[in-house]
Amino acid sequence: MKKQLSLAMAAAMALSLAACGASQSGSAAETASTSDATTEAAASWGDVTLTMWGAEEDQTMLREMADAFIEENKDKGNITINIGACSESDTKDNILTDPTAAADVFAFADDQLNELVAAGALQEVSLNADDVKSRNLEGSVEAASLNGKLYAYPMTADNGYFLYYDSSVISPEDAQTVDGILAAAAGRTFDMTINDGWYIYSFFAGAGLQATLAEDGVNTVCNWNEEPGADVAQAIMDIASNSAFVCASDADIVSGIENGTVCAAVSGTWNANVAQEKWGENYAAAKLPTYTFNGEQVQMSSFAGYKLVGVNPHSANVGVAMMLADYITNEANQQKRFEVRNLGPSNINVNASEAVQSAPAIAALAAQSDYADLQRVGTNYWDPAASLGQILVSGDTQGKTTQQLVDDAVAGITAPVAQ
Repeated sequence: MKKQLSLAMAAAMALSLAACGASQSGSAAETASTSDATTEAAASWGDVTLTMWGAEEDQTMLREMADAFIEENKDKGNITINIGACSESDTKDNILTDPTAAADVFAFADDQLNELVAAGALQEVSLNADDVKSRNLEGSVEAASLNGKLYAYPMTADNGYFLYYDSSVISPEDAQTVDGILAAAAGRTFDMTINDGWYIYSFFAGAGLQATLAEDGVNTVCNWNEEPGADVAQAIMDIASNSAFVCASDADIVSGIENGTVCAAVSGTWNANVAQEKWGENYAAAKLPTYTFNGEQVQMSSFAGYKLVGVNPHSANVGVAMMLADYITNEANQQKRFEVRNLGPSNINVNASEAVQSAPAIAALAAQSDYADLQRVGTNYWDPAASLGQILVSGDTQGKTTQQLVDDAVAGITAPVAQ
């Protein structure tokens, strides 16, 4: 049956699609799969239209996947798959604008899962759930689950950060510590985005401090102002005051690698191609370094992140949508993502392949995973954490002690989220 929309819903869908970019269309035949829960419904499929959202960089690849899905199921009926561009980081906001008018299938960052579930905007996986769990890395399954239920299909296991470096300047031994990197920089710089909650977390978590969701799943519990939080803040200021260190945005890190001013940087797999193309045989990557804290070396931690694919429970064709989500995250298509976009797979078999394991960025991310936590914080975490980072990087404390600075940050981070 064809998805029917009222004029009002159609208008909302148009606005939602506009927010997530223009769409591509392709049609042919429709879909089916295994699973006792959906086989009967699959037999009665007629004409179906689905909308799928994914990253701008993935549009061509998603079109190919959609067309292959259509071709494989052309004996089941007629299906049209429209593809729209929507950054995984923006998916939640676009979905929650009006879940009933949003895409049927969509990619999103795992830290959005709790809010999407709470809003009734994620369909629990009832098709091949055990298979999905068994074929993906345990961490990715955990990230796709809530209260023991699987709500999404793991797509990648590479949404974290680690160290890139030019081995003609920074030796593997130098890369083990922040001090070593800064000492070896030789007129070039070590770059990191400290004025960002995603990255500054690495220093405090490394020192054993906490920032995580409260039991209500909305607010944040944070103890950065307890011992030894003030000393962590001082350590960050010491690093930032070094002339070889630059607090840089991701775009500036890319520019610095390309123009030769950057010899080491903290970033993620999305910049692997840039680093490899510029540094060539000197391209290297490793887990995050240790930093000097009260005279000792402390391993920097990180957020571990995954990209997931969800299904809208408001879809008129939930069964078909689940089969499409299952298909675009299967082993073959995770292999395709790695080959085409150098994206780290969550699929166990693809992840274990020689090609993946020999990729420096993926190997570095795997090494960092021992020191990484799932990103689970409330919305009030981000701005105060970023502000703290900006103050520490600038060195302008406005007369406040490091204890007062972390006190202020924690007060903002733990402030109740307006409901």
